[in-house]
Amino acid sequence: MLKKGTKIYSILTGSCPRCQEESMYQASNPYALSQIFKMHERCSHCGLKYKIEPSFFYGAMYVSYAVGIAFAVAAFVITFLFIGTSLKTSFIAIVSTLVVFMPVIIRLSRNIWINFFIKYDPHAIEHHHPVKG
Repeated sequence: MLKKGTKIYSILTGSCPRCQEESMYQASNPYALSQIFKMHERCSHCGLKYKIEPSFFYGAMYVSYAVGIAFAVAAFVITFLFIGTSLKTSFIAIVSTLVVFMPVIIRLSRNIWINFFIKYDPHAIEHHHPVKG
């Protein structure tokens, strides 16, 4: 159950980690590949700047490795252990899973990475003063 105010809510929905009121991404669909990395500069509700520093999301590459391994292990367990396919077929399933879910893995990794550094603040909207200029 996704409950607003939890890290898992922000991670799975791609919403602002501080107020969880809007998506960080310009295109909510990760399969819109030309816009997969395009993010709003700031949250329009609480003013959080998403790219905390230059190259901030490079750290998400480390997270994507772990998320990719999780997807690969899931594909292996489902195909080899549950369905009982051969190792060759399981390998093909793992590669296919990683290719098909690549946009989802990228977005999840970015969401997890920013949630390491920003905590939910239900009062963030009240404290936000719009940026002028």
